[in-house]
Amino acid sequence: MRIRFGIREAGLLALLALTACGRLAGEEKAPPKLMNFKSQSRSPDEFAVLPTKPLQLPEDLAALPAPTPGGTNITDPTPDADAVAALGGNPKLLERNGVPAGNGGLVSYAARFGQSSDIRQVLAAEDEDYRRKHNGRLLERLFNVTVYFRAYRPMSLDQYAELERWRAAGVRTVGAPPDPEAR
Repeated sequence: MRIRFGIREAGLLALLALTACGRLAGEEKAPPKLMNFKSQSRSPDEFAVLPTKPLQLPEDLAALPAPTPGGTNITDPTPDADAVAALGGNPKLLERNGVPAGNGGLVSYAARFGQSSDIRQVLAAEDEDYRRKHNGRLLERLFNVTVYFRAYRPMSLDQYAELERWRAAGVRTVGAPPDPEAR
């Protein structure tokens, strides 16, 4: 018995082959798990929900701050300040002007020769520009292939070569695993 293929059958076979290779409509290609910092689920983020502080009647009602639109409330959650206070620190010394208060001396020392005090913002802008220039070839962008490691390879440190350099200089590297050949 001989099988006959007509135009309809060939078209149906081609359509079946094409649909087997494609994704479903509306389905997105998931980014690699290593570089994925955002949740892929549509469920609520349980860490984004912070309970308010319990209501308390202050000792002096005249000491209450005047309400300001968009301002803070004394019952608003302040997890960073609460953690600092729980660990024995001073929550009033938290971040000011983008620099944590504990790092103010470090930033001042680093800027002593006229370097920019907004180095964090400058580096963030430079890194964004670098990533934009090294965002992969056309097909890598088209198929959402991560090029992160290849883009930053010229800036990466060969940890094993550096470890051997320090060991050859006679420096103890207690945080690194011991040399397996020295046993």
